[in-house]
Amino acid sequence: MKPWLQLVFFTCVLFWLTEAEFFTSIGQMTDLIYAEKDLVQSLKEYIRAEENKLSQIKSWAEKMDALTSKSTSDPEGYLAHPVNAYKLVKRLNTDWLELENLVLQDTTHGFIANLTFQRQFFPTEEDETGAAKALMRLQDTYKLDPETLSRGNLPGAKYRSTLTVGDCFGMGKTAYNDGDYYHTVLWMEQALKQHDEGEETAVSKVEILDYLSYAVFQFGDLHRAMELTRRLISLDSTHERAGSNLRYFEKLLEKEREEKEREKPVNRTRTTTEAVVQSGAYERPLDYLPERDIYEALCRGEGVKMTPRRQKRLFCRYHDGNRNPHLLIAPFKEEDEWDSPHIVRYYDVMSDEEIEKIKQLAKPRLARATVRDPKTGVLTVASYRVSKSSWLEEDDDPVVAKVNQRMQQITGLTVKTAELLQVANYGMGGQYEPHFDFSRRPFDSTLKSEGNRLATFLNYKDEPDAFKRLGTGNRVATFLNYMSDVEAGGATVFPDFGAAIWPKKGTAVFWYNLFRSGEGDYRTRHAACPVLVGCKWVSNKWFHERGNEFLRPCGRTEVD
Repeated sequence: MKPWLQLVFFTCVLFWLTEAEFFTSIGQMTDLIYAEKDLVQSLKEYIRAEENKLSQIKSWAEKMDALTSKSTSDPEGYLAHPVNAYKLVKRLNTDWLELENLVLQDTTHGFIANLTFQRQFFPTEEDETGAAKALMRLQDTYKLDPETLSRGNLPGAKYRSTLTVGDCFGMGKTAYNDGDYYHTVLWMEQALKQHDEGEETAVSKVEILDYLSYAVFQFGDLHRAMELTRRLISLDSTHERAGSNLRYFEKLLEKEREEKEREKPVNRTRTTTEAVVQSGAYERPLDYLPERDIYEALCRGEGVKMTPRRQKRLFCRYHDGNRNPHLLIAPFKEEDEWDSPHIVRYYDVMSDEEIEKIKQLAKPRLARATVRDPKTGVLTVASYRVSKSSWLEEDDDPVVAKVNQRMQQITGLTVKTAELLQVANYGMGGQYEPHFDFSRRPFDSTLKSEGNRLATFLNYKDEPDAFKRLGTGNRVATFLNYMSDVEAGGATVFPDFGAAIWPKKGTAVFWYNLFRSGEGDYRTRHAACPVLVGCKWVSNKWFHERGNEFLRPCGRTEVD
């Protein structure tokens, strides 16, 4: 079999189960690394074939150069020898035709065929856009300036990588096309800065200034927009749009001056420009998430710190599952992460071998994680949940049944009515913004209306009972296994009371989503922070109400 055919066959086997949206799963993006390596090998084969062809042509040229130098010095004397006369005729009739065929020989076929085949599995425009937005999400959440990201100065990073002027320009264009002028300004400024520093690039300053000046104008900063537009025109005086924009900006500025003059100094209010521009910086626009600032602060490790008095309530202990026979000899190490609501961490829940097996089973089945639309109840993808997940049954492998049984022994809850084991892998900037694991019910009397709770109520008050069709009740508890360490980011945070729990491979955290009365505990609204550096794998089991009525009986009050 030809090398390029072997390569195509290998690539086919590698990718046949792969779906789009590579950016949503680092685990699946690793396949792209091997695909690119294969393409490099294929390219090197093509280069070797081209070099071999050129070597033969060069050898022929040198040989003919020596021969013609000799024959042209004395043509008649040279042809006086009958062998020379014969060879001249033969060369011109046969040998030069063979050389022509050699020159016309197509050595690109193998490489082009392989590239064409693999291209159908390449990341799409959606992937590139998603990857760019992921970098912007990391930039916002962890308060990273474009310079830090561009230079690759990230905590815990094993490999350092930088962004070129073209990369920064691409980031800015992605933001611009999305109507996100805040990030457009940041990344176009970074592209311009690196360009001014002399970095070689195919992107012109005119292109950068064109986007930057308009984005700045969208923030109402007329003075700076005019300054940037004038700089653009100084580089390209024939730029029609820039000339038209400059005249428009000048008219707006003149109108603004006239309005200022008509206003009395005492009653003068700030202009749009003054409202959004402070010391040359532009404010990040507000979005749909009411607890955005708290959530991102927790992700950065800047959350609420427990008082010493509350910290004294946290303990470490050996946990035997209320004297479960399976755990009496080998109890699990249990550590309190938070006192109320009670969140605990268990150590050495899964071995490295079990984790690798679970990942191996899950990886081919990974699909973009979905969320349930609060109004329609339909599962759909969402920008606030960036990961891929799969569901494993006990029949898939004995290790799944073993892990399920272990979670049952630890929690004292039955897995018979629990959901399948969900395995999730987070992608670039992978996250799951604040959400509840349990189904919100309109009649839930524990829902308050102060502060952020009001926003929660407005968002979810019309949500149907998401688990009604299962017939197993609501999600009473969550058991979350961390199957990897994460170099930076990726914490599980609870914005309502300020807990931040960091991933530790082989450990698991557990909490109840419902009070004993069956009412939802709205304090358990939680989030998976964006992964800054690393590859985050988790698996979780959601226990339901049915079957646990006597294992976790009702309390005496609604909030026990």
